Amino acid sequence: MIFVTGGNGFIGSFIIRKLIEEGHKVHALIRKGADKSLLQDIENKITWVEGDVTDMPILMDVIKEFDAVIHAAAIVSFSKKDKAQMLKINIEGTTNIVNACLFNKIPKLIFISSVAAIGRNKDKIIDEKTIWLDTKYNTAYGNSKYAAEKEVWRGNAEGLQTVILNPSIVLGPGDWNKSSSRLFKYVWKENKFYTTGEINYVDVRDVARAVTELLNKDINGERFILNGGSITFNSFFSKIASLFNKAKPNIYLSSQWIAILWRLEFLRSLITGKEPLITRETSMMAQKNYYYDNKKIINTLNFNFNTLDNTLSWACAELQGKYQGIN
Repeated sequence: MIFVTGGNGFIGSFIIRKLIEEGHKVHALIRKGADKSLLQDIENKITWVEGDVTDMPILMDVIKEFDAVIHAAAIVSFSKKDKAQMLKINIEGTTNIVNACLFNKIPKLIFISSVAAIGRNKDKIIDEKTIWLDTKYNTAYGNSKYAAEKEVWRGNAEGLQTVILNPSIVLGPGDWNKSSSRLFKYVWKENKFYTTGEINYVDVRDVARAVTELLNKDINGERFILNGGSITFNSFFSKIASLFNKAKPNIYLSSQWIAILWRLEFLRSLITGKEPLITRETSMMAQKNYYYDNKKIINTLNFNFNTLDNTLSWACAELQGKYQGIN
């Protein structure tokens, strides 16, 4: 039996699908009233456990006699208004999961982190050995995941078998009003702007497959970057536009214009209460050119990543079927 947190989310839902496909019995933690729509077709195959990662007594009571725990629950946000809640869920929640696993002698914890937790510095190529530096290039989200990882390493030092996975931007047909799936909506809406930066990407199916493969391996105290490759934002948006039969972004934004735009979006967000299309943090990331080295996972598991064209063809077809008719 496998216990999953964040199972009703984008990444977690694909992890659960893969686990069930491989014959595992899955118990999933879910907050009261949370949306299960990403798993509605297999909802009856999951044992749902109502609770929250910040509720330690519940976790201590429900995390028992499982073969492994997969901790995917997290808040991903680059908006200031979400910072306090993000820090609470991402750090305190991970601390609670680690402590519950230690107390109940769970054989293995797989933690879904992010490449943001490895840190961004002046190096253009980043791998699992890159040392975290507290620099202006790190986001609040990255800081929260780095702090969460420290709790996982602490659990490992206390005897808990752990594996950390660091995916780059995860692509797939999720809710395009949330997280990385908003990139597809950006093109669907025929927004005009692009930047000079590059995007590192990974197919959500590859993340799920890496989890299930590592469940069966005697690997402990390791981290693995999950990155299928990198591409400029201009080329990335152009590929999606072609698949959607939409006009591609064609106006280059200089760093000066980006600085103006995120400030205008901040004001619009304050007035309307809607999420900003771009924030100071996302504008900073959109102008950077990093590459996250994937050799370790490839060499360890003989792992093959989906090509970007395969991922985008699948994701765009699914999203087009879901959102067709929405302007």
